[in-house]
Amino acid sequence: MRVWAVANQKGGVGKTTTTVALAGLLAEQGHKVLMIDLDPHGSLTSYFGYDPDSLNASSYQLFQGEGNMTSDEILGLATGTSVPGLTIMPTSPALATVERQMTGKDGMGLRVNKAMKVINGEFDYVLLDCPPVLGVLMINALAACERLVVPVQTEFLALKGLERMTRTMQMIQKARPQPLQFTVVPTMFDRRTQASISSLNTLRKNYSANLWRATIPVDTRLRDASKHGKIPSQYDSDGRAVRAYRQLLNHLLEEQKQCDKLTA
Repeated sequence: MRVWAVANQKGGVGKTTTTVALAGLLAEQGHKVLMIDLDPHGSLTSYFGYDPDSLNASSYQLFQGEGNMTSDEILGLATGTSVPGLTIMPTSPALATVERQMTGKDGMGLRVNKAMKVINGEFDYVLLDCPPVLGVLMINALAACERLVVPVQTEFLALKGLERMTRTMQMIQKARPQPLQFTVVPTMFDRRTQASISSLNTLRKNYSANLWRATIPVDTRLRDASKHGKIPSQYDSDGRAVRAYRQLLNHLLEEQKQCDKLTA
């Protein structure tokens, strides 16, 4: 079971869209995929038509008690979507209280990692949609994942957010048994604007070793897909952003293959 996290310490850069797009494409390939919403704001949960305020079962339960949940208990927090093979574990606003509740508790940063080990083999891929804040929720995601996808809007302020995210990754690397593989993904690219072009050039200069060389373009069809609660490839299978996400997924899967060969 592969666990990927989608994270950045800045909001509005396309984290949830990237999570949905990649998860949907993996499911269309026949994989069994679980998305976990770790953001108390619940954009991923709302995307699929669920109301975070009215749910009894959510990712919040992963952080309750001593974290000794059974496989059935963890799987019971997830619910289906309209896409075959695609499942979601929704969030709850109560997740915002986890930071205060878990301060000083042992293993507070490993709850998600522990849960993933319990359900290992139940899914082919698990995608973690993270909040845009460095705290116990993001740390849980970074500790649990084997690959990190960092969407970065091609504009100046988002580059500043990436600098903070890079410092966080350096900190997390020291505590992980294996290096954290990460890929920076330029999003919302508009070749008509100098701001986008300049930001992309900066990314290529400063993050070349971990940068996906293509871009996710600005595409209103992504917003339309969200409005209708459909994964992007289901709403517009040949849209320019969907084509870009297919290229991104192929890139990630190829990198995964290469990493597997090196560790075999």
